[in-house]
Amino acid sequence: MKFRPCIDLHNGKVKQIVGGSLTDNAEPETNFVSEKPPAWYAELYKKDGLAGGHVIKLGKGNVDAAKEALAAWPGGLQIGGGIAVDNAELWINDGASHVIVTSYLFQNGQLDPGRLDQLIDAVGSDKLVIDLSCRKKDGNYYVVTDRWQTFTDFIVNEHSLKTLGRQCAEFLIHGVDVEGKQQGMDEELVKLLSDHCPIPCTYAGGVRNFQDLEKLNIAGQGRIDVTIGSALDIFGGEMSYDEVVKFCK
Repeated sequence: MKFRPCIDLHNGKVKQIVGGSLTDNAEPETNFVSEKPPAWYAELYKKDGLAGGHVIKLGKGNVDAAKEALAAWPGGLQIGGGIAVDNAELWINDGASHVIVTSYLFQNGQLDPGRLDQLIDAVGSDKLVIDLSCRKKDGNYYVVTDRWQTFTDFIVNEHSLKTLGRQCAEFLIHGVDVEGKQQGMDEELVKLLSDHCPIPCTYAGGVRNFQDLEKLNIAGQGRIDVTIGSALDIFGGEMSYDEVVKFCK
C-alpha cells in the first residue's frame, strides 16, 4: 500500500473540505485552510519520495496555484479538476505526470466513449487517471460528477472496473459519503476495489487514524493505495504525516 498525498486547492489556497459540500452558490464546509503555499506541500512530498500524489483544483481560481505545485516537483504529481481534451496535454506539458478526469467523461449522466477516446488520443492511456468517486444509492455505488453533486447512471462494479481498466493507467476513487468527515472509511467500497480493480487504484475518504490505515491495508490486500486529508497533522488533524509515511513504506 502506497501513500498518495494530496494538495486540494480552493480559491488559490490549500484546503480540506467536506466531500459533497462544494457548490457554486455557497462556501463549502471547510475543515482546514493552510497558511502554507502549494509549493511547500509539493516540496515536502518530493523530499519523501511520494510520487503519484494528487493536485486537485476545486473550482475556478486555482490555475496559478496548481502550476506552482507542479513546478515544485515536475513529473511527480498528478492534476485533476476541470480536465478536458483541450487542456489535458497542456497540464502534462506544465509538469503533471498524469491527468485525472471525471466530469468531462460523463455527459447527461452517462459515460461518453467518444470523449474517453479523445483524451487517450491527447495524452495516452498511460497518463490518464479516471476518477470514479462515488456515492451509494439503492445498494450500488454510482459515480458522481460536477463536484460530487450529480449522480450518473455509471455503477462501480466488477464489470465496469475491468472494462475501464483497459483504457487508463490508474483509478482514483473517493468514498464521497465519508470524505472529509473523519468518521471512518467505507470498508465495503474498499473490498469491492480490492476484489475487482485490475490496475493501480487509490482510495480516499474517512481514514482517521492508524487503526483505519491498518484495516485498509488488510481489506485492500496491500493492493489499494491511500490518500489521507483532514486527519493529517499537516492539514490540522491528529495523524502524524511522518508516521503515515513510515507506515506505508
